[in-house]
Amino acid sequence: MPAHKKQEIITFKVDGLLREALERLPNRSEFIRSAILMALENACPLCNGTGCLTPEQRRHWDRFTEYHQIARCRTCEATHLICSADKEPCR
Repeated sequence: MPAHKKQEIITFKVDGLLREALERLPNRSEFIRSAILMALENACPLCNGTGCLTPEQRRHWDRFTEYHQIARCRTCEATHLICSADKEPCR
């Protein structure tokens, strides 16, 4: 018999417009789970999705930007980091 993972219920507050939008979804629990997992997988590795750097992270970032720059890819238009030694285009 396969072991089942224990599921937990987590609640959170939303405004009226978000509540209405979620109520129109056929399976809002699955939608919310998928959205949260995608957000966690795509969170900034430096700030972990907070959008803010600590003073220590900022010092590291400032040092990093001495040798790297932020650019927009000419092929896919994604914003990305470039090392001064990296001249390869998007594949």
